[in-house]
Amino acid sequence: MRFTPKPVRLALRPLLAAFALVVAVAPTGAIARSAHPLSQDDVEWLRRDGFDLDSATVEHYRELGRSRFLDEQLDDHGSDALPQPITALIAGYEVANTPTEQLLANLRDEQEKIKNMPDGDDKTAAKKAQQEHANQLLQQAQQIELLHAVYGQNQLKEQMVWFWLNHFSIYGAKGRVRWVAADYVQNTIRPHALGKFRDLVMATLQSPAMMEFLDNAQNAKDHVNENYARELMELHTLGVGSGYTQQDVQQLALILTGSGVAPLRDRPALREHPRFAAMFVRNGLFEFNPKRHDYSDKVLLGQKIRGSGFDEVTKAVDLITRQPACAQFISRELAEYFVADQPPPELVAKMAHTFQRTDGDIAEVLRTMLESKELASSYGKKFKDPMQFVVSSVRVAYDGKPIANAKPLINWLNQLGEPVFGRLTPDGWPLDGSGWSSSGQMAKRFEIAGAIGTGNNRLLTPEGMPRSGGDFPMLTTKLYYETVDPRLSAPTRDALAKAISQQEWNTFLLSSPDFNYR
Repeated sequence: MRFTPKPVRLALRPLLAAFALVVAVAPTGAIARSAHPLSQDDVEWLRRDGFDLDSATVEHYRELGRSRFLDEQLDDHGSDALPQPITALIAGYEVANTPTEQLLANLRDEQEKIKNMPDGDDKTAAKKAQQEHANQLLQQAQQIELLHAVYGQNQLKEQMVWFWLNHFSIYGAKGRVRWVAADYVQNTIRPHALGKFRDLVMATLQSPAMMEFLDNAQNAKDHVNENYARELMELHTLGVGSGYTQQDVQQLALILTGSGVAPLRDRPALREHPRFAAMFVRNGLFEFNPKRHDYSDKVLLGQKIRGSGFDEVTKAVDLITRQPACAQFISRELAEYFVADQPPPELVAKMAHTFQRTDGDIAEVLRTMLESKELASSYGKKFKDPMQFVVSSVRVAYDGKPIANAKPLINWLNQLGEPVFGRLTPDGWPLDGSGWSSSGQMAKRFEIAGAIGTGNNRLLTPEGMPRSGGDFPMLTTKLYYETVDPRLSAPTRDALAKAISQQEWNTFLLSSPDFNYR
């Protein structure tokens, strides 16, 4: 019998009570199963590997088998291609078809124009319009991430993009982050999600979103800002209690001086300083300005780093990411996300060993975890966070059918308290189930399951068009009978048997404990 932690069992009582009030009726008739159905172990493994199941994932897994399927995911030679209607939907977003530098340049011009306007109603209206535009760009970035999560073919990569986006968290409403959030996901997190951890850290370090959010854009030799240096060690790489000191934070902050967001007009005048000119670094919107850098020698984690410019940054990241504490910290967080709220120490140790042996190869660390006996022993015990719940519900319900409007996905995550780019503090959303299992959370999940299960949503209605409605999903499909039905608990079966319509049956399934655990 599946184990359910007591706080979650208590939170689920109102849901189960609601099931008991419904008049009994038989669900839709069964559909023929495949000649070679997946084993229950295969089904449970796939539910951890991605954002739950859809038919395309199941068929591809059946074709390749687990070993080749995992190899293909971890090799990640794909293009992150999406179905053509989804690609077309994303292409219509301003944030997807406008270079980030142009977006920031447009913002600069708008701000200058507003600044020069006389005080009055027109200036107030212009400021309001700018804020609405900023919110629209952030919403588009949120929709792009959610559409990739639902429709991405490499579901393991999609989970890792979400994991790293949470680990290297940014707050979308701060400053210019709304203009660069989409760039952060697509050009910083996504290309490195399965690569070397050191490269991922360097990519986030150089991203305008991280520089803006944690204030390193203002970090200069005469005005040192320690915010990013502290979070880089505490939240991104080493973790609390790993042995670094406040002096290490201060030294790292000095190493990071001069690293920030490139100006949108001319590069800084360095002609009168030939030595500085040779040390200037520009990579996209990242800039290392040697005139703003502290060139003193530093001592970080017991190692001397000679003052030499941007090379100090690369040496510092190399040093930090090769610490045993980093391997342990990252491995534990991955195991907490994928395996258990309190992951087995033996598994974490094996993953950390792989991390160090492979110089932080994320794919190989995941392989160690996904091939472990500890993962297999945890099936059915990991509670879905809101992102996993919403994305998996849509994947199962619509099973590859392209939606035309991703805004409901944003609204549901907002209601569940886990909006993309919505964490105010840099520590990211909780990875454990206790953070998402309150009675209020479960009641809201029941409402969202109803919106999806009954079709009472605008997912299939293009934005700005009259609602079409009436197109509810049919969950009693071949996918259901092959992968979901065999593992249902007796209470869930009893509840489903009492549904009075297919829509209600859908709602009960998506809100059931069996679906909310993986």
